[in-house]
Amino acid sequence: MKIADGWKDYQIIATGDGMKLERWGDVCLLRPDPQVIWKGDTDLYSVPGINAVYRRSSKGGGCWEKRLPFPEEWNISYADLTFKIKPMGFKHTGLFPEQAVNWDAMRSLIAARMSARPDEKVKVLNLFAYTGGASVACAKSGAEVTHVDAAKGMVERAGENARLSGVNSGIRYIVDDCAKFVAREIRRGNRYDAIIMDPPSYGRGPGGEMWKIEDDLFDFVRLCSQVLKEDALFVLINSYTTGLQPCVIDNILKLTLGQFKGGTQAYEVCLPTDEGIALPCGCSGLFVGSR
Repeated sequence: MKIADGWKDYQIIATGDGMKLERWGDVCLLRPDPQVIWKGDTDLYSVPGINAVYRRSSKGGGCWEKRLPFPEEWNISYADLTFKIKPMGFKHTGLFPEQAVNWDAMRSLIAARMSARPDEKVKVLNLFAYTGGASVACAKSGAEVTHVDAAKGMVERAGENARLSGVNSGIRYIVDDCAKFVAREIRRGNRYDAIIMDPPSYGRGPGGEMWKIEDDLFDFVRLCSQVLKEDALFVLINSYTTGLQPCVIDNILKLTLGQFKGGTQAYEVCLPTDEGIALPCGCSGLFVGSR
């Protein structure tokens, strides 16, 4: 288990009864969390100072119920990184703060490689890259990042996050189906030092391509191994799929990257709460090369 406990602009104030109360900068949001199956000490809906509550719909999805005024979008920072926050449909805000533990790990690996090989660029491929938290973190450390996502709007948000963090170059943005893009990179002979992927449980590409993580992840990681350099630096897989254990991710890394020298680890990613507990937020698997 790894806990993202380095935040100042984000905190989980309380949890219970399927909900979590969070502070994003100066804005407090109450939204559902499927991992919170325990009872709360207080009725979170009655806590004063909540700006908005996410209400689920019986027809699927839901909407934000505003209680107190707050901006449509605002910024929060983590270390030297700055991100735009904007409550969206399906309860998202545009950022997964628990991923800070992985940003820190990747930045350390990139810094070490660049220190050992100052004349070489570290090339990172970020797949299913969403709003670019990992892309910005890696580029901020000096890596050249190729950011790929099928959703044009999310890629545009990634560009905004990069500019907010002072990253004005070093990221190439691609709107495409990730598998098709990787296949083309293999044919072109392009190779990367590192790969990051945040595959969804289910998804559909811009051309109608279907994705189901249980059926497609193993073959996809095996495909991606063909764009790794022989002395690969790292491969990170994140998953928010309920029931997909860290050991599963670890096994996939071992079985698909056996030709590369290095080791693997897998772990839950968590956030601390003011109640003194850790809230599980998904799992990650990390391969780190040994060359």
